[in-house]
Amino acid sequence: MVNINLPCVQMRPSPFIRSKSAALGQGLRVAGVMLVFFVLFLTLVRLPARAQSAPDPQFQAFVMKLWPQAQQRGVSRALFEAAFEGMEPDEAVLTKSRRQPEFSKTLPDYLASAVSARRIETGVARAAELSDLLGQIEARHGVDRHILLAVWGMETNFGGFTGNTPVLRALATLAFAGYRGDYFQRELIGALQILEEGHVVAGTFTGSWAGAMGQTQFMPSSFRAYAVDFDGDGRKDIWTNVADALGSSANYLAKHGWDRTQGWGFEVFAPPGATAAFGVNYGPFGAFSRFGVTRADGEPLPQTGEAMLLAPTGENGPAFLVTKNFKVIRSYNNAMAYAFGVALLADRIAGAQPLRRPWPVVEASAERR
Repeated sequence: MVNINLPCVQMRPSPFIRSKSAALGQGLRVAGVMLVFFVLFLTLVRLPARAQSAPDPQFQAFVMKLWPQAQQRGVSRALFEAAFEGMEPDEAVLTKSRRQPEFSKTLPDYLASAVSARRIETGVARAAELSDLLGQIEARHGVDRHILLAVWGMETNFGGFTGNTPVLRALATLAFAGYRGDYFQRELIGALQILEEGHVVAGTFTGSWAGAMGQTQFMPSSFRAYAVDFDGDGRKDIWTNVADALGSSANYLAKHGWDRTQGWGFEVFAPPGATAAFGVNYGPFGAFSRFGVTRADGEPLPQTGEAMLLAPTGENGPAFLVTKNFKVIRSYNNAMAYAFGVALLADRIAGAQPLRRPWPVVEASAERR
C-alpha cells in the first residue's frame, strides 16, 4: 500500500452555514427532550387504563365459576357477563370487613344517638305526611306504623342515606374473600336474580359495604323472600319507592311473627332481685304483677299475654317488660341495642314521654349495636 502525503487544507464554513448548523443542532436537542417527555407522559397516562383493562384473573375466574348456579336461578348469560365485565375486588369493602371498632359505645350513648331529638322530630313529621299509606300498610300486614317508622329511621335515617357501594361488587368481593363461608356467594346469586327480574337497574343498584340494600337495608335473600310491590306498579322498589320499602319491612316483621294485638313492651319499676328471680324467660304478666313489678307510666299491667323482664344496664338503670314482638324486632338486627333503639324511637314518635328512670353513667364496654 502506498502512502501519499497530501498537504492539509483547513476548510472554514461561512458564518451563515455555521449559525444554521448550530440552530439545527439545538432544535434537534430540544425535539429529543420533548420526545422523551412526551413518551413518559403517554406511559404515565396509560398506566391506569392498563390496570383497569386487566382485571384480577383469579377474581374473574372465581366469579365465572358461579355461572352454572346463576343460570339455574334464571340469570341470563348476557346479564351475567355484563355484571362482572372488568370488575375488580373492592379493597374498601375488605377493609371494612376486617375493621375492629376502636371503641364501643355504651348502650346509653348509643340510644342517645338513635333516639335523638332530631330523629324523633323527623319521625313525627313523616308519620303525619304518610298517614294514609301507613294506615294501608297496618291494615294489610298488621305491624304498628310507629315501629315501621322507627326501623326506617334507624336503618337509613328515613331514606336519607341508603349506601353508595355497588351491591354486586361488594358481594362479589366478600364472596371471593371467603367471608362468612358461602353466605355472600348465595347473596351474590340472589342479587343477580333481582337485577334479572328488573326490580332495579344496574346504575342504581347500590347499598352498604356488606350488600344491604335500599331504604329498608334488605340483603338480597331477604328481598327475595319478603319484599313486596305494595303500590302494584310491577316492581319491588325498596330504593326509591317509600310504599314498597315500608310495605316490605312490614311484611318482613309480620312473617317473623309480629302480633298485632300487643306492642313491643314498656318501661317498668321492678323491685330488687326481680331480674334474677325471673331470669331470661317469658312469663305471664300476672306473675310479674304479684312480684311487685309495675308500669312506669302508672297504667295497669295487661291481664293476658306473656313478657320477659329486661334490665340491660342492671338494677341501677331502666327495666322493661318486653313481649315476643321485641324478639321480632331483633330478627331485623339481633343486637339488643338496635332493638331498644327501634322500640324507644317508635314510642317517642307515637308521643310517649322519655323514660322515667335515667340510664346510669357507665364506662365504655362491649355493648355494641
